Amino acid sequence: MPTLPDDLDDALEASLGRFPIADLTRSVQTLIRQYREGFDRSVPALGSEVAVAAYAGYRMPATYSAVRSALRQVALRAPGFAPETQVDVGGGTGSALWAANAVWPTLRTVTVLEQSPSAIAFGRRLAGRAPAAAVREARWQQAFVDRSAPAPTADLVTMSYVLGELSPAVQEDVVGSLARGAARGAAMLVIVEPGTPAGYARIAAARRLLAASGLHVVAPCPHDGECPIRPDEDWCHFAVRLNRTALHRRVKDGTLSFEDEKFSYVAASARPWPRAESRILRHPHKRKGLVTLRLCTTEDGLADRAVSKRQGETYREARDAVWGDAWPPPADQSRPPE
Repeated sequence: MPTLPDDLDDALEASLGRFPIADLTRSVQTLIRQYREGFDRSVPALGSEVAVAAYAGYRMPATYSAVRSALRQVALRAPGFAPETQVDVGGGTGSALWAANAVWPTLRTVTVLEQSPSAIAFGRRLAGRAPAAAVREARWQQAFVDRSAPAPTADLVTMSYVLGELSPAVQEDVVGSLARGAARGAAMLVIVEPGTPAGYARIAAARRLLAASGLHVVAPCPHDGECPIRPDEDWCHFAVRLNRTALHRRVKDGTLSFEDEKFSYVAASARPWPRAESRILRHPHKRKGLVTLRLCTTEDGLADRAVSKRQGETYREARDAVWGDAWPPPADQSRPPE
């Protein structure tokens, strides 16, 4: 079960300790209501120090885990990809900065673009405690994510949990700008959104625009064609289970020692990387001597595959497979670090 890096966990504990738990809990309840009912785009979501701290305590463990899970799948599909530069668009308090460094320690120069000065200050404070120079020395720049923003160029460009805070017209313009930046080089572009039907709809729209711009989908899809999932029937998303620290439970006023973060994502590149033959879209259904996999495939769209014990090694691989994995597993089973 994923956990935050010790240095990030310690930095969060120290930074959140500057605020009364009661204030953080109230701010978390406000954030939860905004996530459920929608954000008022005329009011900055992270407009105060306590709001930023509450967001970090409430959401950073989950967003870090989701982004890292998506990036690990990208690393599996692009084993030769070793980015040295990253631009994180709408970086908040820096979840994607820490997640990318956990997957690719080759990173050397990182820029975080964020509109909230309070989020920048909080994120910079957290990053200052990181052992990795790329995180510790990241450049934090105040910038608005809107249609006027220039197209960022870097080996790795990330944008996570941002599109839902933008109007639909601005979403299209921002994704178009990111696509143009990626098309100008060998950049890997990764967009992550909540794993809700609305979040998936934003990812699906982004995916169509990226493919129309000439980029190649790297993950999770095994093809560049139209998504075979009918929006009124299902949605493409994945999940990661993460440990809650004691402080995390207090801030969220929760009792469970873990939580499941659902997310949708798309990764695209100007360079065509080898793609998975198919992707597992649900928890494998495991019975004695039989595993059934729900797959998104290159040729057949959505398909169910039954793997029986008689299939030997393939059956053992199916028993070990998890939701979100490529199927069949890559020949090289080495994985990026947890």
